[in-house]
Amino acid sequence: MFDRLQSVEDRYERLNELLSDPEIINDSKKLMEYSKEQANIQETVQTFRQYKETREQYQDAKAMLEEKLDPEMREMVKEEVNELEDQIGELEEKLKLLMIPKDPNDDKDVIFEIRGAAGGDEAALFAATLYRMYNRYAESQGWKTEVIDSNPTGIGGFKEIVFMINGTGAYSKLKFENGAHRVQRVPETESGGRIHTSTATVVCMPEAEEVEVEINDKDIRFDAYASSGAGGQSVNTTMSAVRLTHIPTGIVVTCQDEKSQHKNRDKAMKVLRARIYDKFLQEAQAEYDQARKSAVGTGDRSERIRTYNFPQNRVTDHRIGLTIQKLDQVLEGKLDDVIDALILDDQSRRLEGASNE
Repeated sequence: MFDRLQSVEDRYERLNELLSDPEIINDSKKLMEYSKEQANIQETVQTFRQYKETREQYQDAKAMLEEKLDPEMREMVKEEVNELEDQIGELEEKLKLLMIPKDPNDDKDVIFEIRGAAGGDEAALFAATLYRMYNRYAESQGWKTEVIDSNPTGIGGFKEIVFMINGTGAYSKLKFENGAHRVQRVPETESGGRIHTSTATVVCMPEAEEVEVEINDKDIRFDAYASSGAGGQSVNTTMSAVRLTHIPTGIVVTCQDEKSQHKNRDKAMKVLRARIYDKFLQEAQAEYDQARKSAVGTGDRSERIRTYNFPQNRVTDHRIGLTIQKLDQVLEGKLDDVIDALILDDQSRRLEGASNE
């Protein structure tokens, strides 16, 4: 590991030289590429340098113990040695985590799709509850949310809502939200006061750049139509809504959120590109899971991942066995306890996998 860390530090120094090169400074593409690479390894290099410095201090302190010291000084040096040993252990663990290969999608914006599943109107209302929760979480992170398409119900729910979250590290924190979310509560549509169980499905995809997914125009069927809202009333009389069909995969995307057909088409293309990219990722994940079962689950989106129990104010994430009595706070977008636990579990599993290779 330390040979690899030294290579990372050497590369960091080389990037410093490149970023000072006038030729690179005048090449915006290379400048951006090298700046991003340097930023990605900066924490690793800083931690490695701190580790080496701490090791030197430790060796110097150990050497002092070989000398003739008065009892009081010897005790102080012993205490310093113990503290430095603890620091070295902590830094080694941090370096192990930093050296785990980073998900290349972690820094990307995300496209969310939430759909009401089992439970009719109550499932649609729960989909709206989840949308509000993620919207609040995005606000707390300083991220921007933009609705791309929605299919609202007359009582305030969503049969489906598609939206984008723009913000640094959005995918790294939200990628574990994929799956079936279950709610247990007395529905607003239920007069008898009985607790019902309903579900909504969540799909979180990294936004794909054009260079990552090549889509030929001849492979897309484009349809334009007049957009409409809940109840069938016309939102506008122009043919602004668009439907894109990717013929090779059969993926269909609609967008009617904007009044401009051009803007709707741009948004729809973002979703289409993300869905195609996500399809490739899912196929690759399925092959991986076939070869080696994940400790947390298969990643299948039909798998129930979380339960929101209103009567007990409880949230349970079934993949990691986490239960917290803070449902009211979670629904207000305070998801840090859940997301941090999922990230920690993922890091632990990846670290274990790396040590077994």
